[in-house]
Amino acid sequence: MYDCIIIGGGAAGLMAAVTAADCGKNVLVADKNDRVGRKLLITGKGRCNVTNNCGRDDFMANIPVNSRFLYSAYSQFSSYDCMDFFEKLGVPLKTERGNRVFPVSDKADDIVSAFERAISERSITVKKGRVSALCMENGAVTGVKLNGNIISAEKVLIATGGRSYPRTGSDGDGYTLARSAGHTVTTIKPSLVPLVSEEKYCAEMMGLSLKNVTLKLHDTKSDKIIFSEMGEMLFTHFGVSGPLVLSASSHIRDMERGRYRIYIDLKPALDEKTLDARIQRDFSEGANRDFGNALGKLLPAKLIPVIVRLSGIPADKKVNQISRSERLKFMELVKKFPVMIKDFRPVDEAIVTSGGIAVSEINPKTMESKLVSGLYFAGEVIDVDAYTGGFNLQIAFSTGYAAGMSMGAWN
Repeated sequence: MYDCIIIGGGAAGLMAAVTAADCGKNVLVADKNDRVGRKLLITGKGRCNVTNNCGRDDFMANIPVNSRFLYSAYSQFSSYDCMDFFEKLGVPLKTERGNRVFPVSDKADDIVSAFERAISERSITVKKGRVSALCMENGAVTGVKLNGNIISAEKVLIATGGRSYPRTGSDGDGYTLARSAGHTVTTIKPSLVPLVSEEKYCAEMMGLSLKNVTLKLHDTKSDKIIFSEMGEMLFTHFGVSGPLVLSASSHIRDMERGRYRIYIDLKPALDEKTLDARIQRDFSEGANRDFGNALGKLLPAKLIPVIVRLSGIPADKKVNQISRSERLKFMELVKKFPVMIKDFRPVDEAIVTSGGIAVSEINPKTMESKLVSGLYFAGEVIDVDAYTGGFNLQIAFSTGYAAGMSMGAWN
């Protein structure tokens, strides 16, 4: 008999386990992996973007889905509380561009190791296995079925993550368990995910990484730019990926073919007048060169055949014969290189799952189910998701803490 059973040893589950144990509860963590924190190990490219060093209003501004639900949980355990928590566990932190917080060591393993020490010090039990069912009687949870065995507990937390990165254990089990308890699961879709392009020319440039470019996401339905940021991106066999693309993807709420177009400013440091002067200078230095051979100083080699084709200027046309209108059209392509988006990549390639257990069925102060007494939810399994920058992990930590405190408060 345990006081609390935590299903899932990820960010939310580990935070809840430590918090409940600090309240004197006997806690069991059930996880599918040989080691807890598998998904934490791969976040932030293995560096673990723990949180974002910002206040409540900035935090909420980065939660496009159900931010109001998080006010109470975030008030209980803010970004600053999170940083203090890990510092006290012996993990020095640093703040980088965009207020992103990382371990000073740049090693996600330090975060997981800190949790492992905390678990050991609090005598929290960790069992490897799959929870296949919840045990319930008279509208209350009584335990779980783990590896075929019934384990009793008066409090059970579902912190299984979403559907992204299934190899880390986030394969959608939490939704099945929630539905068995009568909960509604909203439409599951990927967020922070690579994007599939209409055009085949992205595949021609496969492997080309662009740095210090500005990516803008245009919603043709509203005729608005809904995302704009400078950074890095990558062309792939299916379309586009990389940090800028993942961030942009989280702003796409309803994927419709022909609705979303990306524009890449390949030279954001140069305004149009300066860029035009640069192009004219390059052309004058090689006045008798073919257009297709005169762009090596301006653009990456893999991009040149594509942008030449899109410009409509014959590749073998001498640059001293290019008209002003042709040159200006080419310049516009450099400043607004287009990629039409037709789809997300599959949800199992996403960093975060959008959708999940309906927040209307969860108490926002305690994370307890409004339908089943003693059943709790935390982290990505809930229908709340955020932009990149440490916000999604902070959601996991805040909701995990709120659940842990509530589970630990009863006698």
